[in-house]
Amino acid sequence: MTGETTTAPDLYYDPYTAINDPDPYPLYKRMRDEAPLYYNEKLDFYAVTRYEDCERGLVDAKRYISGRGGILELIKANVEMPPGNLIFEDPPAHDVHRALLSRVFTPRRVAELEPKIREYCARSLDPLVGEREFDFIKDLGAQMPMRVIGMLFGIPEADQEAVRDNADARLRTKAGEAMHVGDELTFGAEMFEEYIDWRIEHPSDDLMTELLHTEFEDEHGVRRTLTREEALLYTTVVAGAGNETTTRLIGWTGKVLAEHPDQRRELVEDRSLIPNAIEELLRYESPGPQIGRYVPEDAEIHGQKVPAGSAILFVVSAANRDERRWPDAERFDIHRRIGQHLAFGFGIHYCLGAALARLEGRIALDEVLNRFPEWDVDLDRARIAPTSTVRGYETLPAILP
Repeated sequence: MTGETTTAPDLYYDPYTAINDPDPYPLYKRMRDEAPLYYNEKLDFYAVTRYEDCERGLVDAKRYISGRGGILELIKANVEMPPGNLIFEDPPAHDVHRALLSRVFTPRRVAELEPKIREYCARSLDPLVGEREFDFIKDLGAQMPMRVIGMLFGIPEADQEAVRDNADARLRTKAGEAMHVGDELTFGAEMFEEYIDWRIEHPSDDLMTELLHTEFEDEHGVRRTLTREEALLYTTVVAGAGNETTTRLIGWTGKVLAEHPDQRRELVEDRSLIPNAIEELLRYESPGPQIGRYVPEDAEIHGQKVPAGSAILFVVSAANRDERRWPDAERFDIHRRIGQHLAFGFGIHYCLGAALARLEGRIALDEVLNRFPEWDVDLDRARIAPTSTVRGYETLPAILP
């Protein structure tokens, strides 16, 4: 390694451990201060943790590419990505596939979902009124996003929990371990085959139908619709991302506001503060803590060489608490002037579902506050979901007064 990174001998960052740590932020601060370009010799990857470095790297889609995968295990496995996975593609294929999804996932369509999202929240929360406790994940976070995605893709309600559980299971690991990567990547697409085949024969007013029937010009200049295999992968990627990250956001909302009751009280009294509170929650506890990229040619960061063929992690949850970007960045503040954060990534791979996740987060918080203006969380019984991709709780009991 040229331009040796200087790291204190007791500073060790393992992404598989950090993602399961209830408080990785002291480690992240040390990395920002002592090793802004960090190298893990054991696992053979680089990492950056400062906001400026993450923002600059994520927007540079030529120097740091996505076509080898966006998580460390995929990059290191050196497997071929199937076409149509969108998040693990580079231009020009990525641009074509992203533009197609943008056409059917418009801001107007997202905004029109609000009444249904509120209805799904009410279905989850109304039966809990009068109870002594509820679980932010089991009773709400694992329910409402699942129903929204099911509605968008036309998945029958009777099948939605099985689809969600299948997607969740594929992201689960043993705590502190990498996710297993097989020789062939399907990302669990086979679970949607029946629905895709049904929609091919029976078009309806849902996202799956639009994906199947919208014409586009592909990267080779051919006018066509998605192949069955591409549609399967599209559906799988969007459904998985839509379920998991919003579920974790709802969990962090419950935990962080329990720890800041004065700010929660402000939200009860003034709901116009909710949108900025959700942005601050995304900054403060980002559900997607790191974004992986492959380095096709030698790169330089902080005067040190990152050799061609390297894997690099942009640790956005560390960058989102960088005091170089925000004063007193380790403090949660619903009144903070946030500007751009990196919870949804940055650049050409900025999360297409960001508007939907924000809307779901805002409505979920509003509907919880309507019924439960106060709660504590029982952290002794809470458990962080063991994954290597998203960070948050799989169970979070809330005690009601």
